[in-house]
Amino acid sequence: MIDDDTAPGGRQIDSVENAFNIIESIQELEQCGVTELADHLDIPKSTVHIHLQTLRNLGYVVKEDGKYRLGLRFLELGGRVRHNRSIFQVARSEVDDLSRSTGEVGTIGYEENGQRVLVYRTEPFEGVSDNAPTGEFTEMHWTAVGKALLSQRTDDEIRDVVERFGLPRATENTITDLDDLLDEIGEIRTQGYSIEDEERVKGVKSIAVPIRDDANQAGNSAISISGPKHRFDEDRIHSELLPSLRNAANVIELQYEHY
Repeated sequence: MIDDDTAPGGRQIDSVENAFNIIESIQELEQCGVTELADHLDIPKSTVHIHLQTLRNLGYVVKEDGKYRLGLRFLELGGRVRHNRSIFQVARSEVDDLSRSTGEVGTIGYEENGQRVLVYRTEPFEGVSDNAPTGEFTEMHWTAVGKALLSQRTDDEIRDVVERFGLPRATENTITDLDDLLDEIGEIRTQGYSIEDEERVKGVKSIAVPIRDDANQAGNSAISISGPKHRFDEDRIHSELLPSLRNAANVIELQYEHY
């Protein structure tokens, strides 16, 4: 279940919320001036200016040619957070090997607060995927990894996630009906893997399996292979990709027994 502390409507500090709204807006705009940012957020320029000066003094925002952008201090924080996740430490080398052997993009995904987080992503020379950045949060039902993660939750927990985030559409193939999602998750539990078929990005297909760890050291995590749809036909999925993916997951699960 999702923590009550993370649910909307809980007690909040407005100034902290404003600061993070400003940070996320700078990320969206890439670089911007005070007026542009104030208009984007519909808040007073004076409020924006104070927050920007504070963030700049702390090293989280950089000012160049009169415009502000996010600083690399965020990369340091994110890198430390990822480094401290056991799933990253244990699974990274196996996902690298998986990517090299298949020539496709390998990923490690993690569930946090009801969303899928991209913890790690390989970049093979010929690999093609949606070019999602490491650390990206997305809706769970959009991706193979997200659906593999949902398969480790109960139906009631899935309903809680959907109640909080809804089932927004990314492409015409995206699941937008709760009953349809629960039916597919049931199939994933039975077969042990999930498929993403152009459900987030047109032309991209992915297959994922959850990491099963009795001690829960890995949290709710999964690994996947992604690539152009034409390279992910049924024959290759079942003869090569799925066995390779399951073998990598098995090695990761065995390593957790001795982690």
